[in-house]
Amino acid sequence: MARVDTSIQMADNSKAEDAASDSVEAAKHASDKKEKLADQVMQNPQVLAALQERLDSSSHTPSSYIETLPKAVKRRIDALKQLQVKCAHIEAKFYEEVHDLERKYAALYQPLFDKRRDFVIGEAEPTDAESEWHSENEEEEKLAGDLKNKVVIEEKEAAAAAEESNPKGIPDFWFTIFRNVDMLSELVQEYDEPILKHLQDIKVKFSEPGQPMSFSLEFHFEPNDYFTNSVLTKTYKMKSEPDKTDPFSFEGPEIVDCEGCTIEWKKGKNVTVKTIKKKQKHKGRGTVRTITKQVPNDSFFNFFSPIKVSGDGESLDEDSEFTLATDFEIGHFFRERIVPRAVLYFTGEAIEDDDNFEEGEEGEEEELEGEEEGEEEEDTESDPKKDSSQPAECKQQ
Repeated sequence: MARVDTSIQMADNSKAEDAASDSVEAAKHASDKKEKLADQVMQNPQVLAALQERLDSSSHTPSSYIETLPKAVKRRIDALKQLQVKCAHIEAKFYEEVHDLERKYAALYQPLFDKRRDFVIGEAEPTDAESEWHSENEEEEKLAGDLKNKVVIEEKEAAAAAEESNPKGIPDFWFTIFRNVDMLSELVQEYDEPILKHLQDIKVKFSEPGQPMSFSLEFHFEPNDYFTNSVLTKTYKMKSEPDKTDPFSFEGPEIVDCEGCTIEWKKGKNVTVKTIKKKQKHKGRGTVRTITKQVPNDSFFNFFSPIKVSGDGESLDEDSEFTLATDFEIGHFFRERIVPRAVLYFTGEAIEDDDNFEEGEEGEEEELEGEEEGEEEEDTESDPKKDSSQPAECKQQ
């Protein structure tokens, strides 16, 4: 019996040894195959070029280069950064003086803006000299004038009737601007429109000398059925100094906070809230009652109740940050574009200029991308033997 067991054990050991030998041989074969494949790959010039390109790009990053510099050179680089910080502080002073210049020239613009307001609301009528304007399309207008002289009597009578019903000033001047500018029209709801038709003027006021940098927007309204305020204000606080933790990010003054005003709504006229009715069921008695509740409502006039930036450094959530950034952008747009060039936004000419500028930028970017792609294709697909008769520079002419 012992001999039989020994024979079985020897047979098992023999099988195990054979299996191990097969496994070692298979592993060696696989290893040889991998090495052979690797040799073939490394002999491929395209693969070698790709690997070299990756090595070159990874080894020549600015940070990796700086790390290889001697300690003495790094010390000098730190000194250059100190100089750069001082440059940022000088730049901040420059923008403070620019703000003073803006205040100075705002006072020079204001008489012109006051006259604009008088023409718009009908308190003054422009003289013939003031209303004379030579259009770029004078020949077309002359032709149109000649045709107009040949119209039938009925049309002349209609024109005379229209002349008799001469409206006061320029109706819906600012409301039309709101409607023309996408950034503003997106904020305006249908129930805001009749209120904005009472808007007579928008002014920009800069902070006084010695005060923290800021500017205010003043929206002047004629008496209306919606609120008692004659002026609604929005003040934007600005900062023109490098951040202590990241001074190299300074690119000029930035809006850091804003304050609105309280709108004194007349009873039942507040468009920034809506009243909803809600049914409540008593858990014990099972009775049902209806309650009314006021909830926020979308409206342009929420512009005067902005999100408050926390003074204790507490961060805002993502939605609040987006809302605040949009608010800052709108305030800046009123100050830089809408108020100084109001008539051109009323006629739509400024909007066309803005669109053309944006399209021009996009076109340049697309053209540059196309050129880059073309250059890449040239480098990878061109055959030196075929192209030797014409230099690459000629293709750009």
